Amino acid sequence: MQNLPEIDNLIKLISKLPGLGPKSAKRIILKMINNRKEILKPLANNLGEVLKNIERCTICGTLKSNNHPCNNCEDKNKKYNKICVVENISDQWAIESSSIFQGYYHILGGTISDSNNSNNRENLLINSLIERVKNDNIEEVILATSATVEGQTTAFYIQDSLKNTNVKISKLAQGLPVGGEIESSDDGTLISAFKNRRDL
Repeated sequence: MQNLPEIDNLIKLISKLPGLGPKSAKRIILKMINNRKEILKPLANNLGEVLKNIERCTICGTLKSNNHPCNNCEDKNKKYNKICVVENISDQWAIESSSIFQGYYHILGGTISDSNNSNNRENLLINSLIERVKNDNIEEVILATSATVEGQTTAFYIQDSLKNTNVKISKLAQGLPVGGEIESSDDGTLISAFKNRRDL
């Protein structure tokens, strides 16, 4: 293979994406190079726009444009009394596509790990969740964390953090396998888990 540093660096970067290895990265790069006008140039421009304009909301954790208010937590036309707490934005997207939940989302951005080094309370926006519950007339918090040890530990921590509020706390139930992750669950499984959620 030719020694082209630009290509080598691109292969390394694309290989870091979920589900892609070096071979897949090479195929993707060749496809882009062979279609410069249709794929490569628009992709480069769009990635630049995303880098410049898209950020994580500091209140609810979802993605937002820095040119507009956050649709999830600042839409005054919709008054919900429920918040669904998920680990990642991909979990939010999975639940949204099932159309089972009508309410606000709160995206933690990860879980409380055993070492507790990288994902502390501040990074996970747990303080922000408590403030939202207190200030936005929230009646129920649905903990939709994964059925992994880390997900369950995070759910227990959030439950404990909300104990001085009068909010109802529930957890997704049937349908989610032990060790399962929200984003990989199908619509039927998510619908069952929401309908059969249990109080904590």
